[in-house]
Amino acid sequence: MVTVSGKMPKTLSYFKWWQKMKKYKAAVAATLMLAAGAANAISMDVQAGKKYTDINIGVGDPYSGLSFDGNWARSDHQGQLGGARAKFAFPLGPVSASVGGKAIYLDPEVGKKGMAVAPGVGVAWSILPSVRVYGEFYGAPSGLTSGNDSYKEADVGANWTVFAPLNVKAGYRKIEVESNNGHENRIADGAYLGAGLSF
Repeated sequence: MVTVSGKMPKTLSYFKWWQKMKKYKAAVAATLMLAAGAANAISMDVQAGKKYTDINIGVGDPYSGLSFDGNWARSDHQGQLGGARAKFAFPLGPVSASVGGKAIYLDPEVGKKGMAVAPGVGVAWSILPSVRVYGEFYGAPSGLTSGNDSYKEADVGANWTVFAPLNVKAGYRKIEVESNNGHENRIADGAYLGAGLSF
C-alpha cells in the first residue's frame, strides 16, 4: 500500500521559494530605482554676494517638468526673506522656458513683516553639455503683497557642472522689497558666486 506523505516534495518547495524570491527581488529593484530617481532630483546650493547670502534646496529637475524649491536670503543691512516656489519648465531642445509662483515671507529692515505671492518666468539655454546660462524674474505688486508695497526679484547668470554632482555658478541678482513709505530694501543687488550639489 502506498502512503501519501503530508510533506511537500523538495523540488516543488524549492520552486515556490524561488518564485517568492523573484517577487522580492523585483520589489527591491523597483524600490531602488524609485530611490535613485528621487535622489537624482535633489539639489542644494549656496550663493554669496556683496553683503548678502542665499541658501536654496530644491526637488525635481528645474529645467524640465514640475519642480519645487525653497530659499532663505539675508542681507547684512537690508533685512531677510524666506520663500517656497513651484514652477513648470518646458524643454525645447537646448532651451528651457519656465513659469512659476513664489510664496515669500518678508522681513525688511525698513517696513513691516509680511507676505508676498510672486508669479514669474524664466529661461535657460544649454550652450555646452556642462554650461548653461539662465535668467528669471519674479514680482509681486501691491495687490499681492502684505505689509509692504511690492516685491521684485531678478537673476541672470551661468552655471557650470564641474563634475557630477558639483556645479558652480556666477551671476547678477537683485532682490528688492519696497516698503509702504517708498523705501527700497535691497536684500541683494550685485554680482554673486555660488556652488551646489545635485543628486
